[in-house]
Amino acid sequence: MGKRDELIAKYADDLKSKCGMTPDMDLLTKVTIGCGPAIYNADASTVAAGQDSELETVKDNFLVKKLGLADGPQLMDAINAVIETYGRSERNKYRAVVYYMLVKHFGKESVYA
Repeated sequence: MGKRDELIAKYADDLKSKCGMTPDMDLLTKVTIGCGPAIYNADASTVAAGQDSELETVKDNFLVKKLGLADGPQLMDAINAVIETYGRSERNKYRAVVYYMLVKHFGKESVYA
């Protein structure tokens, strides 16, 4: 099993155990691949939920640019809802897991089809 496969398994486990979701493994794999080399970097692979600038980056670079959503307060509401689901106290919020939950939240699976 390669490094990426190990990470995808870890992300799937987080979705099951911490978020109470059964992951769509095909979609999770595509979202993870979409994160690119960031998943291998300890700092870049997680979302610093306590930093407003980090959440703005998720909103601008992922929700607006990648998923093609119109900017508005609903985007930050969705990010905060995902962070709540993951658990605010959870130290490592993996970027691929947060992005996966946002794709599901907005029903944008077609972006990865």
